[in-house]
Amino acid sequence: MKRSFDLFFSVLGLLLFLPLFIVFSLMIVIDSPGGVFYKQTRVGRNRLNFKLYKFRTMHVTSSQTLQLTVGDRDPRITKVGYWLRKYKLDELPQLLNILKGEMSLVGPRPEVEKYVNMYTAAQQRVLSVKPGITDWASIKFCQESELLASVADPENFYITEIIPSKIAYSLAYIDDHDIWVDMKILMLTVIRIFRN
Repeated sequence: MKRSFDLFFSVLGLLLFLPLFIVFSLMIVIDSPGGVFYKQTRVGRNRLNFKLYKFRTMHVTSSQTLQLTVGDRDPRITKVGYWLRKYKLDELPQLLNILKGEMSLVGPRPEVEKYVNMYTAAQQRVLSVKPGITDWASIKFCQESELLASVADPENFYITEIIPSKIAYSLAYIDDHDIWVDMKILMLTVIRIFRN
């Protein structure tokens, strides 16, 4: 049922958003040199790695050593990238990940291996389901980059405070979800994005 739900809405979304894909692609290449898409290795279900797709929002010369985006005016982010990130539009290419069966519309956000390697045995249960574009944690931490910008040591804060909280929300979703919960999360995600 969940896979059918994902397939239907990912295909529908790709068809509906095709004009936006074209417009965003043109804006990205005009705004700064480089490709349209950014691919990053993330850890998926059963700890299998996959390439997560996003619209490129950073300059190609930017250092990738820092894997967190700190603040809404991170100097690595392009002008177009700022607006794509603000309204989470950079995430739209992940509809392709859903089509490929690597992700779901709703599920725990996939992390990079660096942080997954820090999970406790109990926390690793989030890897028992497909990762998603959004979940309860995504709604709670909709303004994560701004939160990180408010602390002295963003990465330490992310590791010690945000990751455990996100995983707690994700585990709660794993323990109690159905198609109606997924629809509620999708609706609340859209509302939260536009309220911000």
